[in-house]
Amino acid sequence: MAIVNYDGQGKPQIKRIEAFCSLRHGQIPNINETFRGILDSLDQAIRTECCDVTQSALNNCHGDWYEWIVACVAWNFRLTSNKKSMALLLPNISRFDVASLYTPDLYEHINDLRQKVLNSAGVQLITSNPDFVVISADSIQLGDTFNTPITEFTEDSIRKLKESYRLFIGKCSFNDIVAYLSVKSSFRPDRRLQIPHEGSLMKATYIHLQTREWIINPKGLKYYAAASKVGDADRDALKTVATHSITNVQSLPQAAVDEVFEINSVEQAHLAFSEIFPE
Repeated sequence: MAIVNYDGQGKPQIKRIEAFCSLRHGQIPNINETFRGILDSLDQAIRTECCDVTQSALNNCHGDWYEWIVACVAWNFRLTSNKKSMALLLPNISRFDVASLYTPDLYEHINDLRQKVLNSAGVQLITSNPDFVVISADSIQLGDTFNTPITEFTEDSIRKLKESYRLFIGKCSFNDIVAYLSVKSSFRPDRRLQIPHEGSLMKATYIHLQTREWIINPKGLKYYAAASKVGDADRDALKTVATHSITNVQSLPQAAVDEVFEINSVEQAHLAFSEIFPE
């Protein structure tokens, strides 16, 4: 199986899914591997096969590969621990509006807010999508596909991890979406700004829905972040207040990011999702 293509200028382009599945021989991560080690081994194997591949090209693949690893572990952990919540991968904002996961009436509230913001101030309510949405499926009928573990990495299983969110479009009530999770293979300084911005805006939108629906004492929305390595500087940078929570003296300030997890192994992933999945 070819894992590298060449563009019209002769530059190598990594086929991300094919390379990931082929070089891993379909193996999902085991308890003795680190996720960072998996990424490093993929880099080495690709460079052995194609010495023209740059480190920059490999780095561009790390985000997807790391997300697929985390998504696989989260999927299987939900099944083995009998959790009702699940973490589903989301595409980027150019391909999907995360608000459309809500039922049509809730989605209309958000679209109405967006239009009023645009009409009154000439600005747009824009943010990037979180990498994962955490949904409590207690009130949503699930098909057999959601009760089947991921036992190997194949093009089909990767597609399953990437596309399962589609089955929840227009089906989530106010309480069904319980959290979002941003995962990065590493925290760059610019990502330290992106993540709190996402968390702050997602929580503000949640509060807007609470107000429009007149919901008393809601469960609340959590926003989490994770990376393969987390340092003190990363944790300090992500200790940012959610902007909406300091505009009302009747409410206490809230964190934009509720918790930051280091997820570099199956064990660390299980510990993280034990906290992320509320039930």
